Amino acid sequence: MPTYNFRRKSTNEEFTEFLFMSEIESYLNNNPDVEQIVNNYTGIGDPYRMGMKKPDSGFRDVLKQIKANNRGAKVNTF
Repeated sequence: MPTYNFRRKSTNEEFTEFLFMSEIESYLNNNPDVEQIVNNYTGIGDPYRMGMKKPDSGFRDVLKQIKANNRGAKVNTF
C-alpha cells in the first residue's frame, strides 16, 4: 500500500498515512483540516536518462564505434 504525506493546516504537523489511491479523496473530504503535500518523488528517472549527467568518455567511445559501424543509425554520442 502506498504512503502519502499530509500536513495538518492548523498546526503545520506533517504525517504519513498508508492509503489506497482510491481512498485519498475521501480521506481529504473527511478531514478538511488536512492537505496532501509532496516532498519527495518516486525516482522513476535517473540522472543519465534525464540528461543531467553525461556518460564518461569510455562509454561515448563505444557509442561512436556503434554509430560508425551502423550507417544511418541515429546514436547520440553526446
